[in-house]
Amino acid sequence: KKLKSGVKLTKQPPFFDHPGYISALFESAKAYLEKEFDYLLFSYHGVPERHCKKTDPTGEHCFKVDNCCEVPSPAHLTCYRHQVFRSTEEFVKLANIPKEKYSVAFQSRLGMDAWLQPATAEEVLRLAENGVKKLLVMCPAFVSDCLETLEEIGIGVKQSFLDAGGEEFTMIPCMNDHPEWVAQLAEWCEVESPVEK
Repeated sequence: KKLKSGVKLTKQPPFFDHPGYISALFESAKAYLEKEFDYLLFSYHGVPERHCKKTDPTGEHCFKVDNCCEVPSPAHLTCYRHQVFRSTEEFVKLANIPKEKYSVAFQSRLGMDAWLQPATAEEVLRLAENGVKKLLVMCPAFVSDCLETLEEIGIGVKQSFLDAGGEEFTMIPCMNDHPEWVAQLAEWCEVESPVEK
């Protein structure tokens, strides 16, 4: 459809490692991180591997090079998987979480395609089997809570973890309307569409 005259459409550039996003993510999770926990699982929305391959401008990097997300490449500018790892890296650096206390997994798989791994539902079982009792889970790919966070993670994955021997499962809410996140969004809007005074 054609936009009505005078309507300006802008697109926010990727913000996966933007300091304002990382800071807002940290501030929204800080109260949960201050409590005792064994492990933090970052559960990002999954996508089929073919999506990452399709966005690789070189056609020769994503899932073709060993440790492709760690080996520098122009593909990183458009690779969701690489960006997920960068978000996590920046967050744990700010939160001072040691490498042995966190991991990344992917949720919301559908269909028969190969999806990004590991799957969140399988990762929580592995963690429980390895003795993790108090698990924190956050879903940074979602800026607002929805069925995929509240039901899939907060109910379904939680029950799987508890059934597998875990004792405490805490889903850290998404940023939602956290003041620092709202301020960051407002700043981006002002840059893109300044309000005339």
